[in-house]
Amino acid sequence: MRIGLLTEGGYPYAAGEARLWCDRLVRGLPQHEFELYALSRSAEQEERGRVPLPRHVTRVRTAPLWAPADDGRTHSRRERRRFAECFGELVRGICAGLPDAFAAGLYGLAELAREQGGMYAALRSETAVRAVESACRAPGAGRTVQAARVTDLLEFVDELERALRPLSLDWYEDPGLGRVDVCHAAAGGVAAVPGLLAKRFFGVPLLVTEYGVQLRAHYLEQRPDAPPGPGGPGTPSPAVRALLAAFHIRLAGEIYARADLLTPGNAHARRWQERCGAPRERLRTVYPGMEADRFAAVGEDPECGDPDTLVWVGRIGPAKDLIALLHAFAEVRRAAPHTRLRIFAAAAAPGYLADCRSLAAQLFPDEAADARTVGESPVTFEEIGGPGAPSPADAYGAGRIVVLSSVIEGFPITLAEAMFCGRATVSTDVGAVREVIGGTGLVVPPRNPRALADACLALLGDPERAQRLGAAARARALELFTVEQNVEAFRESYLRLLATGSPRAEGAAPFAWPAEARVAGPWVARAAGTASEVAV
Repeated sequence: MRIGLLTEGGYPYAAGEARLWCDRLVRGLPQHEFELYALSRSAEQEERGRVPLPRHVTRVRTAPLWAPADDGRTHSRRERRRFAECFGELVRGICAGLPDAFAAGLYGLAELAREQGGMYAALRSETAVRAVESACRAPGAGRTVQAARVTDLLEFVDELERALRPLSLDWYEDPGLGRVDVCHAAAGGVAAVPGLLAKRFFGVPLLVTEYGVQLRAHYLEQRPDAPPGPGGPGTPSPAVRALLAAFHIRLAGEIYARADLLTPGNAHARRWQERCGAPRERLRTVYPGMEADRFAAVGEDPECGDPDTLVWVGRIGPAKDLIALLHAFAEVRRAAPHTRLRIFAAAAAPGYLADCRSLAAQLFPDEAADARTVGESPVTFEEIGGPGAPSPADAYGAGRIVVLSSVIEGFPITLAEAMFCGRATVSTDVGAVREVIGGTGLVVPPRNPRALADACLALLGDPERAQRLGAAARARALELFTVEQNVEAFRESYLRLLATGSPRAEGAAPFAWPAEARVAGPWVARAAGTASEVAV
């Protein structure tokens, strides 16, 4: 089978969680051919290079979303008129919330680009700006959108051109996405647009996987509570935020309506997809796959770790709410003075990290056992890869209890890793936390330091219970979150899509490509000739 894997900002580039699971998927299915179609987000990402690829990756096509894509293409008057009609429908669908108009405009632009070439200049033209302005002022547009100024319109048109850049790519004609058996988008949003077009033009089945819902990620990145444009560098104005949100809502709805199969990474993501119109019969939850062997040494040693140490692991930022964790630990110390808190950072927002260090210094002055001993704080900030934790497994193994204090989460990767390590967990009830734990840890409300402290004290005071919960957590992780179960789920999904297929593209001849044309051998050339005859 030939699979077209669509990515944005991840595989095959050398960073990001999306790179990890895609790499494990590709390597776990050596019997299939993979073609990679990757959209890059920045020059830095491309400079870091790509990961080594296995031999059954037969083609890699890349395109930047960050660089200008002006190919010098100009359009005739007739083409400009057709562009104005299609683009007008698209922005009318965005501003007035009309899914049919949005879809008609999107595919109309795709067909124009397919026939006439790139649309970089057209999408940034005065015609495009005037079309957006007209849609913003039309009846049915939201109040925030109607207040858009000229600078807002220009900024939105710039962002829209980047998002629509996949329409102008040369990925679709032979050899390209039109010849793959299944298109697998590793994310929703812009990454899935080439899959939509392959389905539209050639009837290629489309599978969309979302471990983090792109629409939700857009809302979080745009920060609706942020000040307007002048309030900070790079902060969009309310009108631009509203227009971008409307575009992503319409795009998500179109992807969910057209995809042959949707594989959310958890029930939390599944609920988001259902609210955006995804049909339940096309949804199948596939949990992320992680390498259990990395955590086996810690997970299989019940005596590993200090029973009086709490551990936190992750990326330090406002969403992780370490401020609440530090206040909770202050409550823990009053009841259990010998307890320590070790915070291991995989990455950190420098300003927020400085705030956390300052608060920790205020709440926990350096302590010494006697007049001749050097004082030290019961809270330490360490880096994964440093002397105290050369690997994530070493970080989790530093204590018996792992704490997650987040106010925002999707699928909590660090929580699943702690479960592989056989750690008892105390977590806030956000995102997919409750689903991941499944009764093998304690869950408390977010932004509630008192409840977080009480849960930690309950496990610190009952080591046998903590050990039982840790063993149950490891068993659950080995059952649900391994690479093997993830790869097997996608293998079955590919076969299911190949068996059921999608409706043929309009005008396509039945059985135009014989089955043996997909298998390497001396008959391939003959099969291609037969296909040409059938098509004629």
